[in-house]
Amino acid sequence: MSPSARSPIIGRLLGTLAVVLAGTFLAATCFQTVLGSRQLASNFISPATWAAVTAAHPSAMGSGTVMPERALVDISFGFTLLPCAVVSLVTWLGGSVWLTRRGWSWNEALITWGWYGWGWWILLDVWEWIWMSAAAVGWASLADLLSVIPQFWLAGCLAGWITTFLTLASVRRSSPESNVVSSSQRRVWIAVSVYTLVYTAMNWRLYGNLLVPHGDSVMYEEHLWNLLHGKGFRSYLDQGLFLGEHIQFVHLFLLPLYVLWPSHLLLELCSSASLALGAFPVYWMARRHCGSDRAAFGVAVAYLLYFPMQFLDIEIDLKTFRPESFGIPLLLLTFDQLDRRNLSGTLAGIALCLTVKEDYTLIFGPLGLWIAFHRENTTQLDGIPPTDADNAAAGSAVKNESGVVGAIRRLCRSRVVIGLGLSLFSVGYLWFATRVAMPWFRSGSEVHYASYFARFGKTPEEILQAWLTQPFSVIEALLTLETALYAMAMLAPVMFLPLFSPGRLAVGLPLFFILCLNELDGSRTPQHQFHAPLVAVVFWSVAAGLPRATSLITLLSRRLKAIPSNDQVDIQGVLARLVWTASLCTGLFFSLGPQGFPFWDPGSSWYWRTLYGPNPRSEKFARIAPLIPATARVASTDFVHPRFTHHERSYDYSGYQRKLAGEGQRIPADTDYLVIDTGHKYSTIKWPGEIPELRDNPEGWELLPDLTEGTFIVLKRKRDER
Repeated sequence: MSPSARSPIIGRLLGTLAVVLAGTFLAATCFQTVLGSRQLASNFISPATWAAVTAAHPSAMGSGTVMPERALVDISFGFTLLPCAVVSLVTWLGGSVWLTRRGWSWNEALITWGWYGWGWWILLDVWEWIWMSAAAVGWASLADLLSVIPQFWLAGCLAGWITTFLTLASVRRSSPESNVVSSSQRRVWIAVSVYTLVYTAMNWRLYGNLLVPHGDSVMYEEHLWNLLHGKGFRSYLDQGLFLGEHIQFVHLFLLPLYVLWPSHLLLELCSSASLALGAFPVYWMARRHCGSDRAAFGVAVAYLLYFPMQFLDIEIDLKTFRPESFGIPLLLLTFDQLDRRNLSGTLAGIALCLTVKEDYTLIFGPLGLWIAFHRENTTQLDGIPPTDADNAAAGSAVKNESGVVGAIRRLCRSRVVIGLGLSLFSVGYLWFATRVAMPWFRSGSEVHYASYFARFGKTPEEILQAWLTQPFSVIEALLTLETALYAMAMLAPVMFLPLFSPGRLAVGLPLFFILCLNELDGSRTPQHQFHAPLVAVVFWSVAAGLPRATSLITLLSRRLKAIPSNDQVDIQGVLARLVWTASLCTGLFFSLGPQGFPFWDPGSSWYWRTLYGPNPRSEKFARIAPLIPATARVASTDFVHPRFTHHERSYDYSGYQRKLAGEGQRIPADTDYLVIDTGHKYSTIKWPGEIPELRDNPEGWELLPDLTEGTFIVLKRKRDER
């Protein structure tokens, strides 16, 4: 190579080196700021781990012992620069070596990977600049928001960095799309199987370790057991049949399997499998809209890595089974049938979704309006192929234009009728469920979740009236940091692609706003069950939004000449990679599974060894289990309660006043045994003298010998008291 030819290469290499160095230094600066603050660091690691890390820092050690309550620690720049430099050097050189195996020359690999890849490292520190600027000028609201979202910013930059490398690795080698179809479908099956195995194993270990509560989890298995044994569709938490709590009976469809295997473990398996199988309608919808199996596979993987979906499998408080988990795949199938223009399939899906919970009417009401007023585009922007009837109508256009106009008008009228009919039905069903059916099963009592909106009223009518007549109070309640974080948590893992299909995304807005007005702890975060229908709406919108985003970005790139017309970059493929990598990277900071740092963080409440490793409580319970016959009526605390659901009766022993127990009583009068779990972290009773029943009536109860070193306390009612 001549000197004149080498000069441009050397210049480009030096420019790339400058970008890599700048990215490394700025990333180290960002991490220095985050690690120096307990508040900022808590977005990434547990306070206990942060205290341990900062305690090991020389400057921190010199200033004294780092206590968990300390808010700030002086972290030296070298403490974060060294690991950033090592990662930067290894990934730059290692990535370049890999690219040379994909058809790149060494110089081009170094330059292209370093230039585009480390631009994301530079972008990482932009968060710090904006945050510090907002604080400096007194924009407290913006500064507060930025202080709780650095994990989203880091996840976005990391996803962009990974996507850049994957795109460079694929740009020189690609196989025809026709060769990908069957392999993509097989890979979806593999991904679904892996998710099911991992989360089923986790759920089973939690149950085995006595970490799954009875309330709002194992009580659903008790429904099946009691129904099969003539006790009604209920658990003994309820004042009557469970239909007084919710019009929710989808889990009864498991009865044929439950007859063969009457165990809560069956429900856990079915829950994880059903959530995983939701990847298939996501795949089908994305393939239909995008016309690419590669892109569809990427969206399906993003669904499995989407941490708000995973929280339907294991909630933040370790409730591992909810019937709502069946609602996500059912609603996704409903959307898939709607996109296919299959009316019977859509109606069947709607009917099945209504067995999950009455809340789904809050989706179907807006969906009806979308069906009624959404208009198909002849360019098939929405990706919906024409039906045979459409083709026949198009063919007859040459002969009779008026017939086509009439057919289109009839089609529009039918969509309007079906859509408005669905909306009216949804309103009527919700009214019937909350004002007629549920109060009837509750002996006239008000539905329990009216109390979730106490600031607006005591009954659904009062609450609705307040929403309509006090708009400023509603707006004030919605414009909060929690609302912004909730929206961020739902949209950031899919890189905000649903915004490119605003009509579909708007179907979920009423439910989202209601959840944001909910005063119950945990309702304004996707870490419980409330947001389940929104997961399906998000991925329905992603499937339609991906090709729209592709078209827009391609148009802008061509006009700005950012991408030459003959470039091999597949914009749609890049966006599909960005979606699943973003879902992966946000899960690093939120997922409770192996995908997330909390699973591996020793200071975290969700550390794998603590939750899934050997647990002495389960071994100790085995010592007392033979003491309590299956014919007994047992009252027990929440986390040991699941072991007694197959007994004659299984009553709740807690601070809640159960109507079943009688006014002023904690347990019913026919209780034979009382079992207290003192070993769980939420246990309030630690020794027999703290049990009111034994303290107030020592002649009526026998304290059985302690076989568990105080972990479990067992009281037996004396026979002469019966």
